[in-house]
Amino acid sequence: SGPNVIVKRSAKMLGGKAEMPRGNMPYDGGNLLLGFSELADLNMPDKDQSRLIRRIYGSAEFIKGLERYAIWIENDDDLAHALTFPKVASRIEAVKEMRQASRDKGANDLASRPHQFREMNRAQRATLAMPRVSSENREYLPVGLLREGAVVTDLAYALYDAPMWNMALIASKLHLVWVATVCGKLETRIRYSNTMGWNTFPLPKLTEQNKADLTRCAENILLAREAHFPATIADLYDPEAMPEDLRRAHEENDEVLERIYIGRRFRNDTERLEKLFELYTKMTNKKAAA
Repeated sequence: SGPNVIVKRSAKMLGGKAEMPRGNMPYDGGNLLLGFSELADLNMPDKDQSRLIRRIYGSAEFIKGLERYAIWIENDDDLAHALTFPKVASRIEAVKEMRQASRDKGANDLASRPHQFREMNRAQRATLAMPRVSSENREYLPVGLLREGAVVTDLAYALYDAPMWNMALIASKLHLVWVATVCGKLETRIRYSNTMGWNTFPLPKLTEQNKADLTRCAENILLAREAHFPATIADLYDPEAMPEDLRRAHEENDEVLERIYIGRRFRNDTERLEKLFELYTKMTNKKAAA
């Protein structure tokens, strides 16, 4: 649809969890997006790159570690500066022509700001990213923390400046079992849904101590990943080669979270689903009564 510019977005809470909107759609005919060689071809000094270019992440970029960038212009001063670079100016003009020529009225409306994505959302501090599509073979969903200033595309979901304990929920066995049950699939791969998978995920009322414990678990998962840099998410979560320290960090996360739900570890996935659907029923009944 039409323009929807919201930059430096902070987390909104939804039923105890942070809101998880879909990432930013370029709607640009590929002209605002840059591979590594295309970025170098702009002949832009480093100080200008830091002002006008952002690292972007969709599913492939996050999981496989692919490097992609985008022209990211948030205000009129930045636009005026960006247009002094001929190759940037030509790309912006190409976006305008593409949007004007489209039969889609939403694209036509966007032609008035061809230097921007359809959405312009990014975090003030940190972004948690959750790819929309991922392999069904992994034991955990590939959620993670992005570098400051990174932009999430519409091929992933984002939690902007969300409390870190939200990552612990998404990275758990409980959440994987829920998503595998209630969300759709692309071929055999998991197709994550913010509305079906995240918004519906039933969560007991958390104490501040619960949140602190889950925050520590999320941080331990990130530290275990960092210890194996530059391994990608695809490398780290290969079911045949998952590092033992990363596996232990996830096991601890599952232990802490499941004890919040029932005071002990679940025996199996059937028991996990039974508890989740019990809580989901109570949650929906409460909303209906309200």
